Amino acid sequence: MGTIQYERFINDQTIPYHELLANYAAMANTVDDSGMVKRLFFVELDALGENTAVHERLCEAFQRNGERAFESSVCALVVYAQSIDYTKTFIKKFIYTVNRMGGSFIGHPAVEILPGLVNFKTRSTAENCTLEAACEGQLRRLTQRLGDYQMLQKKTLKLLALHAGQVDMSTTLRLWHAIRQQLTAQMGDRLIIDELHVDEGKIYDCYGCPYETCLYFAKEKRCFYGGIVVEDLFPALEAADVVLWVCPNYNDSISAKLMAVINRMTALYRNMSFYDKYLAAVIVSANSGNDAVAGQLIGALNVNKGFRLWPQFAFTLLANHPNDLAKYDDLSQRIESYVDIMHGNMYKNMTKT
Repeated sequence: MGTIQYERFINDQTIPYHELLANYAAMANTVDDSGMVKRLFFVELDALGENTAVHERLCEAFQRNGERAFESSVCALVVYAQSIDYTKTFIKKFIYTVNRMGGSFIGHPAVEILPGLVNFKTRSTAENCTLEAACEGQLRRLTQRLGDYQMLQKKTLKLLALHAGQVDMSTTLRLWHAIRQQLTAQMGDRLIIDELHVDEGKIYDCYGCPYETCLYFAKEKRCFYGGIVVEDLFPALEAADVVLWVCPNYNDSISAKLMAVINRMTALYRNMSFYDKYLAAVIVSANSGNDAVAGQLIGALNVNKGFRLWPQFAFTLLANHPNDLAKYDDLSQRIESYVDIMHGNMYKNMTKT
């Protein structure tokens, strides 16, 4: 464990739960020599989903320390909203911003508190408790998971790269292969890399089976529709310590095939936890929108599915054609810098013997 630093950004001191969260954070505090700083943020959003104090805090941190502002920090956050809208938008932007400044995040890093606690109805029914008790339980569990967060400490790591492109046409895939070459050179046999091509015609999106049907097949790590998802994807995901998504920007989103992968992962997700798996990405946009794609990955895989997020998880670039890569005089340095980041993050999760 590491000491939890609790930061509150609220305008109304009568807002419930922030004092309760402070007590949970205090109970979870245990100082050790890991060097990690556990940060728990409580943010009040106005009716338009904004908080000026948080914006100023992040701007000041970036101006002072840039990409090292939240170095060695592992984070979680609670969002108290005045509207049922904007919370996911804020959460994704907050996580992406802090992550670019060196902060990492636990899996399922956010708890939303919406007006009337309407988002806790399902949980309160499942746990046979009040909405208030369901909310407090979520806050307690979030704080405890943050306090208990530790590195993996494995002898070797396994990385799974998922893509849906062809190397002769895909700028993003070419970048990943350049990154892979350098990463392999640095890590050697301490890193095992598997690459899975999500090919056209071999994977289909989730058909939305009834919950009971999905749960039944999930118990055996299967899906009703089988195919490459069950035969190749599920075993590869289960074995991986890091899952890297090779994502060209399609209308400010990931490709339909990769989105299908995320949707089909639900059956596996219901059978196992992803808390000990990291999310990484290579993202390329023609003109803009890298943050939109990164935010989608964060929302789907870190916030919803529970993957960990290590510092500066995404390599991003603007390029409209593979030939555009030659226009970057510093591309080799950018790749080398990202590989160094990946190497450093992996090294922290490996035994030193």
